[in-house]
Amino acid sequence: YGFSRDDVGAFVPEYLEKKIIPADPFQILDQIGVGQLIQLGVERGRQARPGLKVGICGEHGGEPSSVMFCHRVGMDYVSCSPYRIPIARLAAAQAVVEEKSLSTPKAKAKPKTKAKAKARK
Repeated sequence: YGFSRDDVGAFVPEYLEKKIIPADPFQILDQIGVGQLIQLGVERGRQARPGLKVGICGEHGGEPSSVMFCHRVGMDYVSCSPYRIPIARLAAAQAVVEEKSLSTPKAKAKPKTKAKAKARK
């Protein structure tokens, strides 16, 4: 049982207004609920078939937080409408930068010696 985007038009605006749901689920991916199912699908799909290409299309493919989520769970691509491509590309690049910054150990700044500090004065 499920709802299409057209079916929910009657009640989603009211749910948003009353804060029953935090965002339109047809615009922004529910990373905690649906996201767990997506992650499970990606993981199990690749266990059964290594090298499986996985992606997402539609409005979620051009929404920044959804694009970043797709990267975190290991999707290969996102697909979106042409007007959302710049946003999707930027979000994908930000996801890669964030991933690299989390996996790269931070270098500690070297303390300045007194000799160097005096030389700069």
